Amino acid sequence: MKPVPFLLALAPGTRVVIRYRIEGGFTDALGELVRAGPADCVVLTRRGEVAVPLEQVVAARQVPPPPPRRPARQH
Repeated sequence: MKPVPFLLALAPGTRVVIRYRIEGGFTDALGELVRAGPADCVVLTRRGEVAVPLEQVVAARQVPPPPPRRPARQH
């Protein structure tokens, strides 16, 4: 399936990685899909919400949940 129809069919809260064009190359947004609309999609990443214009999306896929965080080391 092409990436834009794939994103539009996903439920909010699905963990995704989206590759999209930026000036000078490509970058990725990894996190929970907040919403996907006719013009863009929003992904909640570790750094906050990222709005990605759908016209710049070149690839997208669902990814598994992140592994559990390791406990802090005790010295």
